[in-house]
Amino acid sequence: MFVHTQMRHAIILAPGRADDASCLAVAAKEKRVLSTPNAVGAAAELIERALGRGRRALSEHESKRVLAAYGVPTVDEILVSDAESALAAAERLGYPVVIKACAPDLMHKSDAGLVVLNVYDETSVRRAVAELEVAVDVELDGFLVQPMVRGKREVIVGGLRDPLFGPCVMLGLGGILVEALGDVTFRLVPLEERDAIEMLTELRAQRVFEAVRGEPAIDRAALAQILMN
Repeated sequence: MFVHTQMRHAIILAPGRADDASCLAVAAKEKRVLSTPNAVGAAAELIERALGRGRRALSEHESKRVLAAYGVPTVDEILVSDAESALAAAERLGYPVVIKACAPDLMHKSDAGLVVLNVYDETSVRRAVAELEVAVDVELDGFLVQPMVRGKREVIVGGLRDPLFGPCVMLGLGGILVEALGDVTFRLVPLEERDAIEMLTELRAQRVFEAVRGEPAIDRAALAQILMN
């Protein structure tokens, strides 16, 4: 995941190859406080360290630390180094869990077979870590252990710096087919709540966010808050 641009209200992280490492530098300078000064300062330091090492990307774990500092909710996770610590993390979080390889160079982990779902006991934890160690071909930061979160509807939120209009927020239908479907919409920042709500109505697949087939409607207010953050 990449720190893609400066927003007036957020650091936006989006999958894809950053065109310029200065995107990281711009984000590191953003000091608007949405959570606590300490959290925002720590996020800026994390980005500055990555830049100092010549990196153009943050790992998933690092990216989520930045998102959390700016008030964007993320799934619980524990970064571990081996099978033993992965087992302890899984027991702490509660089964079933997901185990992922974690490194700044790993963008589409599921495409590379670097995500193991429905890990449900000690044996499957050890097997998952062993499989990931063999499958990966880059230096790892470790393994991410996360609760297995289930849902039938996914969205993608990202950002870009348009050469003409400047910083923009993106909302779209998410999931593994996000690039193929291309169902996305954009807004200039900063956003107000009405802007965020309108973005949902502009997607071709907007009806999937309503109550359908026994599924409740999504929490539009919560999603709007993420977009504004």
